Amino acid sequence: MSESAKPVGSIAWTDLTVADATGLKSFYESVTGWTSSGVEMGDYEDFCMNLPDSATTVAGICHARGVNADLPAQWLIYIVVANLKESIERCVSLGGKLLHRRDNPDGGGIAVIEDPAGAVAALYQLGDNANTKG
Repeated sequence: MSESAKPVGSIAWTDLTVADATGLKSFYESVTGWTSSGVEMGDYEDFCMNLPDSATTVAGICHARGVNADLPAQWLIYIVVANLKESIERCVSLGGKLLHRRDNPDGGGIAVIEDPAGAVAALYQLGDNANTKG
């Protein structure tokens, strides 16, 4: 994820993690008109999904590999929080669950949570470099 800093409480990113990101990105290109650009991930590519006739990225489609291996296969929103640790603690104390956590070297990170109703979302804390998301 790479975009300018967003305020606490806003949705900073949306992506989908699946076994076959290449096939699914083609599906969404056909259905929505999005175009895609590859994001090098070592021995494979994930994809930024862009508005038609524009380089404006609106979402991502990722392979369920590496750090994304245990993410659920569903569209996932990333909500900016001021303090990831405190938000996770509040989530759990209010009946939610922590499903996945990844801390970034820049001090930021993500946590995929499940709310008491069973809905899943990601919490995202900006790192030291507010213009870089991980």
